[in-house]
Amino acid sequence: MSNYLKESVPTHLKNNTFTSGFVSIIGRPNVGKSTLLNSIIGEKIVITSDKPQTTRNRIQGIHNIPGGQIVFIDTPGIHTGRSRLNKSMDEVARSSISGVDLLMLVVEATGAADPAFIHDVLAKVKIPVVLVINKVDLLTDKALVLKKIADWAALFPFKEIVPISAGRNDGVEHLVSVVGGYLPEGPAMFPDDILTDMPEKFIVAEMIREKVFRLTRDEVPYSTAVVVESFIERENGVIAISAAIMIERDTQKGIIIGSKGEMLKKIGTQARQDIERLLDTKIYLELFVKVVENWSERPSKLKELGYE
Repeated sequence: MSNYLKESVPTHLKNNTFTSGFVSIIGRPNVGKSTLLNSIIGEKIVITSDKPQTTRNRIQGIHNIPGGQIVFIDTPGIHTGRSRLNKSMDEVARSSISGVDLLMLVVEATGAADPAFIHDVLAKVKIPVVLVINKVDLLTDKALVLKKIADWAALFPFKEIVPISAGRNDGVEHLVSVVGGYLPEGPAMFPDDILTDMPEKFIVAEMIREKVFRLTRDEVPYSTAVVVESFIERENGVIAISAAIMIERDTQKGIIIGSKGEMLKKIGTQARQDIERLLDTKIYLELFVKVVENWSERPSKLKELGYE
């Protein structure tokens, strides 16, 4: 059951065939799904933070392996929430369980095996499921890792159970090799020189939103969305970006802007650095704050933002 003790050679490499498929990365909030996708791709295409429910959309990362291509789908954490936005995020995550070739269920090494969660998520699943036990670096010895594997193995017939540390990029390459071995034969679905099919404007907006998540507190990150208003490449090669940070209440505006504009400046500086690395060019970034009351409960606004 476990690949913690042995290495395996994917069948498609033995048979000299090309395989491809879609793999959804699912799990509870804050278990490291986005960090794992970034580690697999080798570039930051998904935002991360230490706060739960950072990811709100399905985000596809394209990864080429010897003899195959895997499209990994990062998803919001599966959770129960009362707001319309939270319910929409949960629906996105659950809908990602169908229509793919394989599931990667990510759990934390420090958490207990959860039979209720497994039944809720996997009761009707017919496709292969690989369990990924993340953050094993937090366990003190190998015996604890083996116990976690045994505990989870008793709950569901996982095809494989693979312990990793996504943050340290430990075991990730082996995990990808394991996943590749369960994909069907088929052609590449994307050119081999792209990392994601998400538009640049979407990733730019997400990188700005990540800084809000990391730098602000309380309810503010969860009341924030980012909209790129303009994206213009100038003759000198500089890309001028104007983006609105959307919040729900006037009282949140002062937190985003900060004393003498220092917080907004900090958000912009850190976001610009990430965007420049992504686009490999100089960026002029203009940020402004817009109050849209209760946008997270408004169906038309959620649809406009791509959350429904």
